[in-house]
Amino acid sequence: MSSSCTECNKLDCRKHRQSTESFRDSNENDRNRCKGCICDQLRRLQTQTEVDVFLSGGQILEDVIFIAFDRENCCAFFNDPETEPGSTLIVDCQDIQALRIEAD
Repeated sequence: MSSSCTECNKLDCRKHRQSTESFRDSNENDRNRCKGCICDQLRRLQTQTEVDVFLSGGQILEDVIFIAFDRENCCAFFNDPETEPGSTLIVDCQDIQALRIEAD
């Protein structure tokens, strides 16, 4: 049994069903593009949070400040006020093995 469209109340409305499916697919693609625990944490991490970043190659970025996370390309942006004031570090979230969130 077909239900009516919530947008126009027509039975079997193809126009709005396609736009709803397209929206749902784009949300799923966004969620699945940047995979992994760390990417999920960065999506929710409050900006200006001080963290230590443990990279896949063994390098550690200590006492950096989280600025932003770009869901489109998986880039996480950090400031490093201690080592290189005014600089911005850009790291692919999929290359981060762990984050340490600094205590206040």
